[in-house]
Amino acid sequence: MLKTYQLNGDTVDSLDLKALVVTQGVKVSDEIYKRFGQTHRIYPDPQACNHFVLPDSTPVHVTDTAVIMRLMEMTIEVEQPHDPELARQLQTPFALEVSADDKPVLLHKGAFVTEVTLPPASRFYEQKTSSGLPFVGNSVLLGNQYVAFQCLWPCELAKAGYACQFCYPGATMQRLVKEKKPDVPTPTPTDVAEIVRFAIVQEKAVAGVQITGGSTMNPQAECRLILEYLNEIERVVGMKNIPGEMLVFTTPPTDPSEVDALFAAGTHRIACSIEVWDENLAKVITPGKWKFTGRQRHLNALTYIAEKYGPNKACSVFIVGLEPAESLLAGAEYLAQRGVVPVTSVWIPFGRRVMGKATAPGLDYFRRVKEGLAEIYMKYKIVLPVSCPCGVCSDVWDQQIAIGMV
Repeated sequence: MLKTYQLNGDTVDSLDLKALVVTQGVKVSDEIYKRFGQTHRIYPDPQACNHFVLPDSTPVHVTDTAVIMRLMEMTIEVEQPHDPELARQLQTPFALEVSADDKPVLLHKGAFVTEVTLPPASRFYEQKTSSGLPFVGNSVLLGNQYVAFQCLWPCELAKAGYACQFCYPGATMQRLVKEKKPDVPTPTPTDVAEIVRFAIVQEKAVAGVQITGGSTMNPQAECRLILEYLNEIERVVGMKNIPGEMLVFTTPPTDPSEVDALFAAGTHRIACSIEVWDENLAKVITPGKWKFTGRQRHLNALTYIAEKYGPNKACSVFIVGLEPAESLLAGAEYLAQRGVVPVTSVWIPFGRRVMGKATAPGLDYFRRVKEGLAEIYMKYKIVLPVSCPCGVCSDVWDQQIAIGMV
């Protein structure tokens, strides 16, 4: 059952609260880092991925406004740093503080909302691979579910000047090209395999793996690049030693059968993400995908996977907050009825505008998406990836009874 909370006299449930915290940010007190930094997984490093857990086990990404701005300064130029809208963003009403009885608590405008828990400490971000590559900045722990690699090689779409508007790695690569600087170092297959081994086998911090490469102009080569990483993970770790899912994100190949080798190598699901369903918005928000890949290639690959490997083996991410709820839900239902899993992730708007905006929608919007997704997941018997701090899909599935969908 979803827990409820009071915000300025309004009653919100855990998914409402999660959406608000992720999109509005939270000011993490220095005392939180000092008190819990050694015993729990909470880091002031902007390249680490922090989260807390609400009393009903809902994980919530910690978008520390001070930390995220440091990350922007390290990677991309903050757009119009003196913009009043951005200044308002940084004045988040949420704070993570240490209570009088030495517990981490979430506040809203100074008022107590709830006690939260932090995941146990990990040595993950202190590590380097045998080649000397730091784990931090090249991989993250997503909750207690995944070790994720978000960009294993440069995105050629971004380097050509067509980065997705919401994508921070793409913006970084676009900036490097503009300044005529070399690409940042990227993990080799052996680096990735060693990171997976530490996170899953040695520390047992997470159960599964997410692999994402940068989009290439040659999608066949992208599948083959990913295969090198999968083969090295098998050699160093062994797929049988990974208890969770191997989830691969890739540009859809022109010939969908290219993905067969990824499934044969141990992949459980493949995501070819459309992200924005409204075609007019997609042309602007995801210009590289629209220009070089196109909607139909995504649909061809997703339906091929669903038809050959069965329902729930193909996924497409939708970014919640970039388009009207009605078009997002229409896209989710279109895919779901074809056996494709619509996975949703909340847009984090800090420091990077989309369609000229740097502020996420309000609570009514998130509630509409939540309720609509629950109906779709039940209707089409969708089996979702496990919950992560920024995603909302599995949270919605887990809590359907609480929101009255069954």
